[in-house]
Amino acid sequence: MTSTISPPQHTTGDDPAAVLAYAREQKQIEEDAAREVMKAAAQWAAMHSAHSLVGPLDSWHETALPLGGEGCPEIAEFAVIEFATALGWSTERGRRYLTQTIEARYRLERCWKQLAAGRLQAWKLGTIAEETICLSLKAAEFVDRHVAPVAHKVGHAQLRRLIAEAKALFDPDQVEADRLAAAETRHVDVRLGDVTIAGTVHIDAELDLADALDLDAALAAGAEQQRLLGSTDSLDVRRAIALGDLARGQTALDLPTEGPKPWTKRQVVLHVHLSEASLRGAGGLGRVEEARGPITTEQIREWCGNPDTTVTVRPVIDLAEHIHVDAYEIPDRLKAQIDLRDHTCAFPRCTRPARRCDHDHRVPHEDGGATCSCNIAPLCRRHHRAKTTGGWTYTSPEPGTYLWHSPFGYLYLRDHTGTTDITPDVTPDDPEP
Repeated sequence: MTSTISPPQHTTGDDPAAVLAYAREQKQIEEDAAREVMKAAAQWAAMHSAHSLVGPLDSWHETALPLGGEGCPEIAEFAVIEFATALGWSTERGRRYLTQTIEARYRLERCWKQLAAGRLQAWKLGTIAEETICLSLKAAEFVDRHVAPVAHKVGHAQLRRLIAEAKALFDPDQVEADRLAAAETRHVDVRLGDVTIAGTVHIDAELDLADALDLDAALAAGAEQQRLLGSTDSLDVRRAIALGDLARGQTALDLPTEGPKPWTKRQVVLHVHLSEASLRGAGGLGRVEEARGPITTEQIREWCGNPDTTVTVRPVIDLAEHIHVDAYEIPDRLKAQIDLRDHTCAFPRCTRPARRCDHDHRVPHEDGGATCSCNIAPLCRRHHRAKTTGGWTYTSPEPGTYLWHSPFGYLYLRDHTGTTDITPDVTPDDPEP
């Protein structure tokens, strides 16, 4: 079976060579634009160094962030928020981008010249900068000197070898410290934020070799026990189930034993949102606050229908109810309603769960703002500070919808569907909006 794809309207005729040439041209435009964005980011950072800070030095006012490696200038914290939001990024992504840019601009001068000359892509320079941030000035200069002539074609493995060589030559003490601190790289990351619609999550881990061998043996034993009991699942699936059994402190066998069972029941504490149709058995999707992304209702039934599972049903909170109290302190019931309504921090593109945020009076209480459903919003501490002392302001056309005004006059609409930049297009000749 074959199919045809219509060429872009910007090309003429059915000439494949013209389509390919057009794609190459647009790719070059994209790379040139990315270089200009990185150069603008460096200029923005230079305009907002630590010397630009004003205001008291307390926990609510702007501070200077040490972006980049040793010797790089510090950058005003709220300037990072403004830059990231203007480019359609989260604050964390903007901070990482500016960190790479500052590292490249101030510590990889030869590579930066390659960027300015159009010979090095912005993404490749960002990759190099990400690897050199941890190095001393001399070690970073060594990498810069050796990488710059071939930066446009050097591979990641070659770059890592250069960095290791630089560390050994210029930071022998750091190399030894890294060796002694190698155990600190151990981690187990359960990526609940990337849950699939089928209710599975990815786990990434780095273990001590002895622990890894023990874990592998335990998973192999658990998978084999399931097979002996008649499981027809694949080995990979049985190993995954065995890992869940280990997490609950149980063996893979539900067999009678003398004394208490060697496992504990699974404690399920989920905040689940289901449609009326789903509750009536019509299938569909549910939303689980503890894991981002939709989950099938059948998967939720399977979790909660396990006979070894204890399910706690909490009272339903009416999200449409208007809760109002006279005190400044926000009662738990109101906090719970706001968290369930907004899900995350109300700042543009912030994804921090609402349950881990501050609860802000949009109109300050001392200015007559009520402690009620329509005047409370969840804000993570970083963006709460930006609103309190950083010049950001917002209004709420309706509960759960927020119109943000940045210090530079940009407008962002944040609601349950996400963030939309609604800043009017203004040319230099247009009157001030």
